[in-house]
Amino acid sequence: MAPMSRRSVLFLVVLVVTFLAALAGWWATRAPVVSALSVQAAPLVRTLQFSARVATSSRVELGSTLTGRVLSVAVAEGERVQAGDVLVRLESDELQAALAQSQASERQAVARLAGLRSSGRSAVQAGVAQADSVRVAALAELQRTQDLVAKGFVSLARLDEARRAVAVAQAQLDAARAQSAANAEQGTDVAQADAQLALARAARAAAEARLAQAVLTAPAQGRVLSRLVEPGQIVQPGRALIGLALDGPLQLVAQVDERYLGQLQPGQTAGVLADAYPAQRFAAQVLSIAPLVDAQRGAIEVKFSLPPPTPDFLREDMTLSVEVETARRDRALVVPTGALRGDASAGASVWLVRDGRVQARPVRLGLRTLDAAEVLEGLSEGEQVLVGAAPLPGQRVRVGAGGMQRDGPVKAQP
Repeated sequence: MAPMSRRSVLFLVVLVVTFLAALAGWWATRAPVVSALSVQAAPLVRTLQFSARVATSSRVELGSTLTGRVLSVAVAEGERVQAGDVLVRLESDELQAALAQSQASERQAVARLAGLRSSGRSAVQAGVAQADSVRVAALAELQRTQDLVAKGFVSLARLDEARRAVAVAQAQLDAARAQSAANAEQGTDVAQADAQLALARAARAAAEARLAQAVLTAPAQGRVLSRLVEPGQIVQPGRALIGLALDGPLQLVAQVDERYLGQLQPGQTAGVLADAYPAQRFAAQVLSIAPLVDAQRGAIEVKFSLPPPTPDFLREDMTLSVEVETARRDRALVVPTGALRGDASAGASVWLVRDGRVQARPVRLGLRTLDAAEVLEGLSEGEQVLVGAAPLPGQRVRVGAGGMQRDGPVKAQP
């Protein structure tokens, strides 16, 4: 190769190396591109979503208070019943016999008391009169005997017999008078007969009550939810035989994580959907919040009322999806949670770009959801905040093209 050619090649090599060095220096000093979002005013809605089940305001499980064999079951699941309708009958032959026995004992006690107050009282009074007349005759005989003894016509032994006759007559009169007092209205015999009658009546009432317990009836108008017994089964006290949903307004019952307790309050509106009827959304309202938290599940029971008309497809224990609106701002400066920096203890801040460098700015937040937050102070509408990963404040950056514009409310669910 000629000398001129070697110099040309050397020159070209130096030129390429210089260009590459300049390019590397430019690339090293080039500011990184970051994503930014223009802050806009928009409605902000916070909601909670969870599952709930349908429940009537009054649901009861009916059982027997007796041990016995089921004679018949008069209802089927889903059937409507009225107050007093017979649901289940138990065999009652023994109970009917016990009632008949107690009724006979009551009639016997009534008859005895009536006898004491009528014929018995007359007989006792007649006995008093007879005993009194015997005593009077004995006294007269004693007087005659004393006169005869004084005249010497009879012996002293006859006088002793007359005196004994008077004593016996007096004792019989005292006994008759005592019996008459016992037969008086406040006497001991009448009081005892009254007590026996009361005892017989109580036994009869107890037998009637036990016989009535052999028939299970509906306490109020409602619908049969469950039939848990069949004829021929032996039942024990305390076992549920029939489940009833008494007529009344339907409610929704949900178990909500206690972390969201501060967001719920009675009167809040909710939208409800059933998986089987996804096109038929209906409204509900928070009715009550239980005062007690379930310690095992860390949940609290929330009940919802259903304004009329209630959907016809609702069934007891049906599972539904409930969305409760817990807060709303009709117009708020909204930033996504991805634009927030720092932690709650140090205070939130956002990063902006000023003169090509990252700048941190503290903000005061209002309503927050999982997706977005309301900015009360620190930002103005139209300012751009950095979203996602970005260099630390003070470093150079370039804002990439793009952004987000909200046409509707910002809605988020925990």
